Amino acid sequence: MADDASMNPTRDDFAALLDEALGGRHFLEGSVVKGQVVGIEKDFAIIDVGLKTEGRIQVKEFGVGEDGKATVKVGDTVEVYLERVENALGEAVISRDKARREEAWTRLEGVFAKNEPVMGSIVGRVKGGFTVDLGGASAFLPGSQVDIRPVRDVGPLMGKEQPFAILKMDRPRGNIVVSRRAILEEARAEQRTELVSQLQEGEIREGVVKNITDYGAFVDLGGIDGLLHVTDMSWKRVSHPSQVLAVGDTVKVQIVKINPDTQRISLGMKQLQSDPWDGVEAKYPVGAKFTGRITNITDYGAFVELEAGVEGLVHVSEMSWTKKNVHPGKIVSTSQEVDVVVLDVDSSKRRVSLGLKQAMDNPWDSFLVNHPVGSTVEGEVKNATEFGLFIGLDNDIDGMVHLSDIDWNAPGEEAIQRYKKGEMVRAKVLDVDIEKERISLGIKQLAGDPMAEDTYRKGQTVTVTVVDVTSGGIEVKFGEDEAPMTAFIRKSDLSRDRSEQRPERFAVGDRLDAQVTNIDKAARRVSLSVKALEMAEDKEAIEKFGSSDSGASLGDILGAALREKANKE
Repeated sequence: MADDASMNPTRDDFAALLDEALGGRHFLEGSVVKGQVVGIEKDFAIIDVGLKTEGRIQVKEFGVGEDGKATVKVGDTVEVYLERVENALGEAVISRDKARREEAWTRLEGVFAKNEPVMGSIVGRVKGGFTVDLGGASAFLPGSQVDIRPVRDVGPLMGKEQPFAILKMDRPRGNIVVSRRAILEEARAEQRTELVSQLQEGEIREGVVKNITDYGAFVDLGGIDGLLHVTDMSWKRVSHPSQVLAVGDTVKVQIVKINPDTQRISLGMKQLQSDPWDGVEAKYPVGAKFTGRITNITDYGAFVELEAGVEGLVHVSEMSWTKKNVHPGKIVSTSQEVDVVVLDVDSSKRRVSLGLKQAMDNPWDSFLVNHPVGSTVEGEVKNATEFGLFIGLDNDIDGMVHLSDIDWNAPGEEAIQRYKKGEMVRAKVLDVDIEKERISLGIKQLAGDPMAEDTYRKGQTVTVTVVDVTSGGIEVKFGEDEAPMTAFIRKSDLSRDRSEQRPERFAVGDRLDAQVTNIDKAARRVSLSVKALEMAEDKEAIEKFGSSDSGASLGDILGAALREKANKE
């Protein structure tokens, strides 16, 4: 029976015999196994991994020596990666490179878990970065992670073994991302912390200008950089740091401030010089006049340098007596020398207020001297507004004629329509307010006020001219041509006879006599009546030539009166 069993072995018997032959070793495809070099044929090493067949690996996978010969030899024990136990030719498919890669991945995973650096070398350039050999495993180094600052030439770094930090690992995809910059930043941070601990605020050191920006310059203090802000370069105004410094300059600076949290260092150069603002109130007393240079022009004024490091502001409102709402650049220009007067000094805020116009003659003072109140001036109509006329006068100053001072009788809105821009007019100076810079003028005052004196009295006969005819009466004017008076004669006052009380009997331009029946100075109104004049003339004729009671007819009396009036005329 035993012989029959040995002649017909089962699957289990065969597996037991195979396990015995292999010494109890189990081979798994996709794992790293140990093998022995049993021979070298041409460019291949024959590796026995304990199977019934051997595998072949190119000699170059084991590396070559300085003499160019293979470093592997017969009898060496090596580790290889078993891809397949047997191929179509009956040979094991093995790889030394993949074995090294698996070893490297296992090693790198341990390093990554501990957050430790790994040694490697840059071996090639790819899109977006470089390839790094980490001792069997290939990793990607992004271009932004090569150095702290952009590197133009990576040649000196190629092939050089150096530390890298592993940022990301994905074994199934075979993806490793590393950074050289992280290592440099960590080393720099440690060095910076050590250097910062050696510095003290107020200390004076020498440094080299490394970089210049719009807001300042970075100075190397011997392994650590400090910022020298543009405002700390000089006491005087500096528009750009390049006006004072250049890259490579050796400068002496004072450590102004150290921020222990951010490790930022603020430097200063002007702190090594005397402060020009010390005693500035004594040097520039209020009211004193000085000569300075325009250094900067803004929308709100201009800065004037009185001395190196001391500037004052001339506000736009203090630049000209007459030019209002004008940009400062249209009054002064940069680098121009000007005379200014000190208006205010605040040394605590390092401010000096200056006046440009105060250094010039006040045109309002000059005007009052040359044209006292009551005098007559002549000027051009600059503008007509809803409240009056602006008249151009001497030294670019304007005077205003209010609506109420244009005409004695006509409403202001109507009177202002008679004047056009550019027209030359004469006016009387009514008032000059130097403090408020105002000049009040009057046009109607040139002819005098017809109501001011007793020019007209009640019962007086005046000759008038018709200027308008309406259904309710006629409008007339009388008096001086330069300052005429106007009045309205009602329909009922046009005649004593009702049949003659018709406005259409009159035409514009007709002249007639009327009697003053009332004068209202407050309302500037004179009441006239033709009817009252006729009745007054009748009364006077009756008194002079007799009455109808004495036997004379009214026609005779009036006829005699008319003949006498005609003789007088």
